[in-house]
Formats: sequence, C-alpha cells, structure tokens
Amino acid sequence: MLLSVALIMITGLIAGYLLSRIGLPYIIGMLISGALLGPHFFNLLDANILLISGDLRKIALIIILTKAGLSLDIQDLKKVGRPAILMSFLPALFEITSYMLFAPYFLGITVVEAGIMGAVISAVSPAVVIPKMTKLIEEGRGTNRRIPQMLIAGASADDVFVIVVFTSMLSLANGCEFGLSSLSKIPVSIVSGILLGAVVGYCLVHFFKAFHMRDTIKVVIILSLSFLVVTLESALENYLPMSGLLAVMGLAISIYEFYPVLAGRISLKFGKMWVFAEILLFVLVGAFVDFKQILASGIMMLLVLLIGLIFRLFGMFLCLVKTPLNFKEKLFCMFAEIPKATVQAAIGGVPLALGLQCGNSVLAMAVLSIVVTAPIGAFLIDFTADKYLEKGPSKI
Repeated sequence: MLLSVALIMITGLIAGYLLSRIGLPYIIGMLISGALLGPHFFNLLDANILLISGDLRKIALIIILTKAGLSLDIQDLKKVGRPAILMSFLPALFEITSYMLFAPYFLGITVVEAGIMGAVISAVSPAVVIPKMTKLIEEGRGTNRRIPQMLIAGASADDVFVIVVFTSMLSLANGCEFGLSSLSKIPVSIVSGILLGAVVGYCLVHFFKAFHMRDTIKVVIILSLSFLVVTLESALENYLPMSGLLAVMGLAISIYEFYPVLAGRISLKFGKMWVFAEILLFVLVGAFVDFKQILASGIMMLLVLLIGLIFRLFGMFLCLVKTPLNFKEKLFCMFAEIPKATVQAAIGGVPLALGLQCGNSVLAMAVLSIVVTAPIGAFLIDFTADKYLEKGPSKI
C-alpha cells in the first residue's frame, strides 16, 4: 500500500504541474494520473487502497468544508439574506430536474436513475470555488457586495442539499419508501446538522480558551470531532435525520464566530492539509474511471451535461433577481456555478459500489462533468473576477 500512496502522490503532483503549465486546472492532471494507475489501464494500485478510497474521499471533503467554514463570516451571510438561501438549493434543484426530464431519453436510464445521476452531477465544487472565493475575500475583491461570501455559503449548502437528495434517491432505487416523509427529512437534516455543529463548535471554543495547547493539537481535535459527527449521521439515520457534512460546516463557522483569531490560524493549517487530501481525492476517483464507458456514450452524456448547466444557470439567475448586483456581478456569480469536481469525485462511485445498474453511467458522467466544467469554470472565474468585481476592503 505504501508504494501505491507514493505513486499517487508523485504522479498526481507531476501530472497536475504539467497541466497547470499549459493553462489547464491541475485537478485534470490528477484525474488522468489516477486513470493510468487504476485497474482499467496499468493496474498499479494496491487493491486495499481502492477498497478504502471511499473513506479517503470523504476525509478530503471534510477538510475542504472545514476550511471553508473557518473563513465564513455568519454576519456577512445575514446581510446577504435571500440570495444565499435560494442558492443553497434552487440551482441544484433545476439541474436535477433537467436530468430527470432528459437523461432517460438520451441515455436510456430510468427516471429514478436519472435522479441519482442528477444529484451527483448538480453540486458545485467546493474544491474549485471555495479557494478562489477565499482568495477574493483576502484581496477585498467583490467584498463590498459580499459576493465571495455569498458564493461560499451557497456552494457549501448546495452540496449538503445535493447529498441529502442523493441519499433519498438511493433509497428509492433500492426499493425503500419514498414520499413526502422522505422529502421532509431534508430541512430536518439541514437544521439538525447546523445545530449540532454549532453546539460542538461553541463548546470547543470554550475548551480551547480554558486549556492552552498547540494549534496543531487543536486541528487534530477538530478533525476527530468532524469525523465523529459525520459518523453520527449514519448512527442516527433511523431516529433523527442529520447532515454530518453540514454539522462539520457549522462546527467550523461557530469557531470563526466565537474565536476568529484562532479560526484564522488553523485555517492556514487546513489549507496545507488540503494539498495532500486533494491529490488523494482526484487521483483515486480517476482510478475508478472506465473511459470506454465515456467514449461509448460521450456525445449523449455531453448533451445532457450541457442541458443541465443551462437549467442550473437559469436557477442561479432567479436567485439573483431583485438584488443590488449589476449585470457583470450577476454574470460572475453564474460563472462560479459552473465548476464541478469535489462532490462528483466523492460520491460519483457510490452507485457502482452499491451494485446499481446505472453505476457505470453515473461514474462516467461524474468524470465527464469534472473534465468539462472544472477547467471552463475555473478559467471564467479567474478571467472575470478582476474585470467584473469592484475592489473593496481586504480581509488581511
């Protein structure tokens, strides 16, 4: 297994560097290196590391969500108001709907399978959006209208909404009961997750103030509690719907709210951890990709993907109606909804692992969405940020 980890790190870094040199997102290079190392090409990875890849991908997701929460000012969110709330579900809902309408016709899958595919694909990528928005906050770019803060909040809550819908769709695909009672679990899951995370974060702040310790130890404690609350989601699923990932966000936001100085320090440490976690995440998802599946249905999958993006951007436009943002700022916000990567990498292989008939198609679509939208979205964000967003006060 150690050899596999070494190969993942070295090839992921090299491939990411090479693609960044030609102007493409480095995560595409990591995906390619994973595909080459995986069982569909050279089969160089230990089977044991592939077996635990799901847990490794979830750890990576927890790290980036924690980092996002540690830089998210809840007061800014309150000032943003309605748009941030709508962004947490409306664009994703439009995109999922488009898959349920068009994927059965173009890809030959059932409506439920199309719902699963839509739930996987519809999440915006924290791995692409959050680091870029955090940088804009540090530079003071767009902060006068709280645009980066709004997009961070929207991306984070959007991912939680999508994951809850994804779980509900999986239940339906497995023959479990699905109806209004299942749909009602979504708001309950969101509220209970936020409350649990906020309480844990508040208690942690008082603990850290009472007992002196190194910031590294604090990071270990925060990570351990994050793993616990995510695990608690499964333990409580028959009693209380609760989003573990949103609890992680709530924990981190609570630390920022009650101990901002500490949040700033440990956010830097989580940023360093993300360098390692990001390579694992994208190389491992690349290892599971069967590019023959993509080539077999490539044109139809690409068409469904583009239709979904159109629906999503329309949903984002509706979120921004009657806001003080000008046309360019609204256009920037819509561009920030394009990149897909993290959630697709984290859950794209779940239907295949569960033995669902649509598993290969969902994973292929997940990878295609990353390859197509991540570079386009990242480029549009970088290209338009300086041109479309005003320079305001810096956060550093």
